[in-house]
Amino acid sequence: MKADNNLGIFCQPDDRKSCGACCGLYNYVDSSRSSLKERLRARTQRFRRLVKKPGDIEYYAGETLNNEDFKMRYEVIYCCEYLGFLDGEERKVGCLLHPAQNSGIDLRRVSFYGQELCAGHLCPSHHFISTSQAQVLIKIIDDWYLYGLCLTDIDLVKTYFRLLADKIGGELKPEVFDNAALKNIARQYFDWKIAWPFRSPETNRLGKYYFDGSQYMISYIDYARLGREISKFDTIFLSLSSAFKNAQEIELAEKLIWSNIQNFIDTYQSAF
Repeated sequence: MKADNNLGIFCQPDDRKSCGACCGLYNYVDSSRSSLKERLRARTQRFRRLVKKPGDIEYYAGETLNNEDFKMRYEVIYCCEYLGFLDGEERKVGCLLHPAQNSGIDLRRVSFYGQELCAGHLCPSHHFISTSQAQVLIKIIDDWYLYGLCLTDIDLVKTYFRLLADKIGGELKPEVFDNAALKNIARQYFDWKIAWPFRSPETNRLGKYYFDGSQYMISYIDYARLGREISKFDTIFLSLSSAFKNAQEIELAEKLIWSNIQNFIDTYQSAF
């Protein structure tokens, strides 16, 4: 399934992953991989079982709303009940109402945002992440859950590639990541979006944002309280939902980032 208006390079880039963040995928209080996978699987099975004609959609929606926990981090972001898996392997998330899923019939008029907005929406990443950087993400991440989290975290993406470019002396081209070793090093960095050892356990935190129902705030790290100056990696730390107990943890976190960057530079110089 390709996104409308040639947006497939970001939203539906290939047959191995896709992004459903704009449909509220990560806005549930429980947005863990296991919870979202179970939620999307149940929806997809329910949709295939119940929707045989346009008039069946209302029944599907009612069943979904009755069977799911729709507690949200941020009430202003709508969590669309028509987001599900598009393939049998459960590798791609997307709109169950899209014409590519319904023999060419566009059913999106019943969605919260409607057909026109769903077809033409551009998330901020389309404006702030360059095409080449998006192509790199597409090369190194083949996981719908991680891909959506990283693609929509502009600071996480741009800061990393800027740090690498500063060391190398120029912007990295997507084809550089055909090198398996470099691809794996970059993937280790983006894996921290899920597995960062200093990640805050608070469910109302997502990247640098934390939510209180109808409001959202930008988090910050109180370096002065911890006896430190602001880290060079502050934007990365915030993107990774970091919460440090002391200066020693900050130092260890900085070493992890520096180690990844230096490993990439050394490997790049050896390969090219």
